[in-house]
Amino acid sequence: MPNVRCAQPRRFMHGIELVTLRSRALLHQLGYLFSFSFCDSEIAPRRSCNRMGTPTRSSNTRRGNEMMRLLVTTIAGVVLGLSTQDLLYVLSSFRSPRGCSHRHSDTKIWVPSNPRGAERLPPDIVASESDLYPRRLWGLPREDLIIKPRYLVCFTVGYEQKNNIHAAVKKENFTFMLFHYDGRTSEWDDLEWSTRAIHVSARKQTKWWYAKRFLHPDIVAPYDYIFIWDEDLGLENFDAEEYIKLVRQHGVDISQPGVASNRKQRKDLAGALIRTCHHVQCIFVEIMAPVFSREAWRCVWYMIQNDLVHGWGLDLALRKCVEVSNPPYAVRQAHEKIGVVDSQWIMHHTVPSLGNQGQAEKGKAPWEGVRERCKKEWTMFKERMAAAEKDYYYKAKGIDPLNSTSH
Repeated sequence: MPNVRCAQPRRFMHGIELVTLRSRALLHQLGYLFSFSFCDSEIAPRRSCNRMGTPTRSSNTRRGNEMMRLLVTTIAGVVLGLSTQDLLYVLSSFRSPRGCSHRHSDTKIWVPSNPRGAERLPPDIVASESDLYPRRLWGLPREDLIIKPRYLVCFTVGYEQKNNIHAAVKKENFTFMLFHYDGRTSEWDDLEWSTRAIHVSARKQTKWWYAKRFLHPDIVAPYDYIFIWDEDLGLENFDAEEYIKLVRQHGVDISQPGVASNRKQRKDLAGALIRTCHHVQCIFVEIMAPVFSREAWRCVWYMIQNDLVHGWGLDLALRKCVEVSNPPYAVRQAHEKIGVVDSQWIMHHTVPSLGNQGQAEKGKAPWEGVRERCKKEWTMFKERMAAAEKDYYYKAKGIDPLNSTSH
């Protein structure tokens, strides 16, 4: 005879299993109805404090909960006709973390919109920006700052130019930051304002080396304008507040004062306001005394190369941080955003202080090696910029910039 299975007993067993599962589910619901949740995150027991003042769970509350769980489970199990094995299964499921209504993965934080590396933090605790405001070590943090300076002035200095810098530092609405390339920071302590300034010391480094490492856009974000100036500038005829008023009024994001040398004081500068240029070849400011708006500096900082410390060639590329992306309007846009404020002019004393920080090699004076490095960096920067633009236009847009009439 062929083997024939009888489906009736199996169907009967399925019925028993279904009743058992429903009974178990009902028993779970009774536990929740009487607030005997078996997930610690859903229990709100009374709290007590130990001798150190640390909140702890009451052991009496925990024991009481366990007793009530056992009692409710036993009574309900008898009423529902569950076997001892089923009762033990339900009790064990109550005590298992799998009985919790929240999975462990649900309690993890992951916010992709947070800054890179901070995805595991709740957004409200993320401090993505900082500042250069010195703070006290006592009192309340909200009382640390009487005023918050809105402008940052950075000088790359050596001790020999101490008196020149002292004459320039007189404003309260400015944060002053000194980059010491000769390491002589303590010798500025006799100046009253020096105690409020930020001092950074690294021997034989340039202002662009410092700027790349200490002036990240998220650090200087509180400042409306950032001055990154050389040390050998005469500021007797310069009013910083009036200068900022003019660049703000005209919407200039990258600027510099008019410059005169010791040999020739330009009398024509006093009557002019902001001198601009309509040609690509002259849409730039000199790197000896540039002033950047907060928005422009965010772009410029990313363009500064880590290893090209002299910044040669950077002045001719600054327009890329203010021009629109659609030619032929780029020239007009850069013209509107870059300018020289002639009515506020400075003297350039042309002191070769940084050149003396070089090293004599192969019969060459220290300054000759520095100048040679500057020229090499200029060539390298131009080559990198050209290669980067070609790579972008060709790979991202399929355009050869050398053969394009619109670029």
